[in-house]
Amino acid sequence: MEECVREENVPTALDTINHRSPPPRSQNEFTSMRTTSTSHYYCCSSLFTPLSAHSKHESWSVHKQLAEFSTHALLKLAQPRLFSMELRSARWAAPSLCLVLVLLQASIPALAGAPKTYIVHMAASEMPSSFDYHHEWYASTVKSVSSAQLEPEEEEDDAYTKIVYNYETAFHGFAARLDDDEAERLAEAAGVLAVLPETVLQLHTTRSPDFLGIGPEISNSIWAAGLADHDVVVGVLDTGIWPESASFSDKGLGPVPAKWKGLCQTGRGFTTADCNRKIIGARIFYNGYEASAGPINETTELKSPRDQDGHGTHTAATAAGSPVPDAGLFGYARGVARGMAPRARVAAYKVCWAGGCFSSDILAAVDRAVADGVDVLSISLGGGASPYYRDSLAVASFGAMQMGVFIACSAGNSGPDPLSLTNLSPWMTTVGASTMDRDFPATATLGNGANLTGVSLYKGRKNLSPRQQYPVVYMGGNSTMPNPRSMCLEGTLDRSTVAGKIVICDRGISPRVQKGQVVKEAGGIGMILANTAANGEELVADSHLLPAVAVGETEGIAVKKYTKTATKPTATLSFAGTKLGIRPSPVVAAFSSRGPNYLTLEILKPDLIAPGVNILAAWSGDASPSSLASDRRRVGFNILSGTSMSCPHVAGVAALLKASHPDWSPAQIKSALMTTAYVHDNTYGLLKDAATGEASTPFQHGAGHIHPMRALSPGLVYDIGQNDYLEFLCTQNLTPTQLKAFTKNSNMTCKNTFSSPGDLNYPAISAVFTDQPSTPLTVHRTVTNVGPGSSTYHVKVTKFKGADVVVEPNTLRFSSANQKLAYKVTLKTKAAQKTPEFGALSWSDGVHIVRSPLVLTWLPPM
Repeated sequence: MEECVREENVPTALDTINHRSPPPRSQNEFTSMRTTSTSHYYCCSSLFTPLSAHSKHESWSVHKQLAEFSTHALLKLAQPRLFSMELRSARWAAPSLCLVLVLLQASIPALAGAPKTYIVHMAASEMPSSFDYHHEWYASTVKSVSSAQLEPEEEEDDAYTKIVYNYETAFHGFAARLDDDEAERLAEAAGVLAVLPETVLQLHTTRSPDFLGIGPEISNSIWAAGLADHDVVVGVLDTGIWPESASFSDKGLGPVPAKWKGLCQTGRGFTTADCNRKIIGARIFYNGYEASAGPINETTELKSPRDQDGHGTHTAATAAGSPVPDAGLFGYARGVARGMAPRARVAAYKVCWAGGCFSSDILAAVDRAVADGVDVLSISLGGGASPYYRDSLAVASFGAMQMGVFIACSAGNSGPDPLSLTNLSPWMTTVGASTMDRDFPATATLGNGANLTGVSLYKGRKNLSPRQQYPVVYMGGNSTMPNPRSMCLEGTLDRSTVAGKIVICDRGISPRVQKGQVVKEAGGIGMILANTAANGEELVADSHLLPAVAVGETEGIAVKKYTKTATKPTATLSFAGTKLGIRPSPVVAAFSSRGPNYLTLEILKPDLIAPGVNILAAWSGDASPSSLASDRRRVGFNILSGTSMSCPHVAGVAALLKASHPDWSPAQIKSALMTTAYVHDNTYGLLKDAATGEASTPFQHGAGHIHPMRALSPGLVYDIGQNDYLEFLCTQNLTPTQLKAFTKNSNMTCKNTFSSPGDLNYPAISAVFTDQPSTPLTVHRTVTNVGPGSSTYHVKVTKFKGADVVVEPNTLRFSSANQKLAYKVTLKTKAAQKTPEFGALSWSDGVHIVRSPLVLTWLPPM
């Protein structure tokens, strides 16, 4: 698997195959829109980027304005957007194309009146006494709204046949195949809280433990201290697992925790013997997929937990893989590979298939995982910015949060466009991607003596001699825009023109490694893969099938200019292996999706960033490192990039925190991660954005880059309970029916304890000045002392050009552990700014620094 990478503004056949619909253009349209589709989560382990139908510059201009203002501005200015992607896996090229658990929402038109899958939320406590079991009640409810004209004895069978899943733990209700009229009648039935259309989501696709400061001696000591009281289980929703990988060895682990209620589901290629004391659970979920897409083709796909793609194995090993010495990919990144929480247990929930990842299956997996007893969920999936109540993953994760489960989700790979985030709910921890201080340098040396630095993971027998120059050619002609030939798409290269030459290929449309295969089949001897404006200077390393070097946009322009001006242009390629100590690092990945939060400006997203570029982890024995069907190589470890990779880093660190602090709530763990994150790189400068080379902001990096060791002892935490989240939802202008999607009963009423969404006790503060900027804003926060019983904290706040910020009180004195103290922040405009301002509010006792990002946004007059 690879990440879906942001490419040029070129519509592809994929847009037609997947029938991606543009987002609605007004809030009313957005909230009242009635989808006629199923939702699936496609596997896109690459960078998947929605682009405007406008030109690149027009698109960026519009999006920049939107980012500087608000959701309201977005609703005025947003235009329909086309989706384009860079495909790495030919095997997934139709219809899902790539695996990156990005839960990118895709609408699939259905014939009017045809049955579709709906997810129905029920008030379990309202089941009539005439029923012994909830599933009987659900079937009766479906029967009562059925449009079919059947004999009485056939009606009950028909009702049970329509039901795809019953949910009973994180979520109470069922999924069923209904036509539009049946769904509409069902929404009015007694005990029904909400009826949600299914959606289809996308996947967002070993030095990282050391880079994060949790080497083996540290993680082992953390675990040894925590295991006495708590044995942590990480649930991974993905493409399954490859149990033979050494990353899932159970050596040194004790018995399966007594609390565990899960099991190992068997199937072709997977038996109970494939589970052990490391992989303690493995299940598959496909009812929703088959109900909408038809039966799984079992001649090509294993209907079992076995991972044929690699993405699920990679993410599970990143979160909780056991230590494996001398791991690497073709000699690159060699060392000890281990997950963030190497002694945590793993439960794999396979929810993604060749046709994508369907929301009813994902909801069933979350429901089952919570019932099984997971402590942490790693979900490298995402779906567009749907309203909270229409986002089935948001609804399911809310139920998991209520049961004490920490949920880490990928932010998406649609950067660097602003407003491109997925997984926006405040009870989720939304993770962006960053680089590490490791790289895989390679060089293209031109005939004029210029050395162009790039990256590569090529390790083949047909190396080019660094002492010899070879003819180099660019097939793009004099055009300044990429075209099919310049992008080396299949069938576009003429053997008579490229044979025996190094070919320059523009990134875009097709998988990066596949471009090299096209060059090779046409007789080319090497490739220089050139970034375009869509990718800038960010480089992603690949295990190419012929000598190849990927270079940034600037170097790409230089080599193409050279081929046009030189009489006989030549070049050679060389590879330098693995290099550590890269500066600056970390850097926010250009592909990492950006804020601000489309749904609620007052909730800062992403929450934080973690390593997600060129990550080494375990791989499936059924998949090649490039995921191309023509690639016959097999490897035990692979290197991938994407927020799919950053998400399990945070899930694994959360497992460490849970082991060390078993009584902490999901919100406390999230708070510890956010308030201890750092915003400076290894040059002591501010974190930078790979897309621009400039300092990044909280809209790109959230609270900052995770720092696991500091998170273990944060000093203070911001806790949030389920009632607080419900009060937050009460500020979102939801109707009583929409609000019921998150409640377990139908009589929940808003107490209106929050004056604005900003009063949620979030570890970040995002203040929004509306049409009356002169009116002071006040937000409230409460912190819990998890440090020494007796401690005094003093506040420090950034000075802003546009507003005065006053914190009351400015000193917090604690006399005992777990004591709670409140403070308020008053913000008053002194000079409204046209763009947001960024700063921080920090509490310190001299030992701990509890830092919260502080963002000020002035909305333009409506």
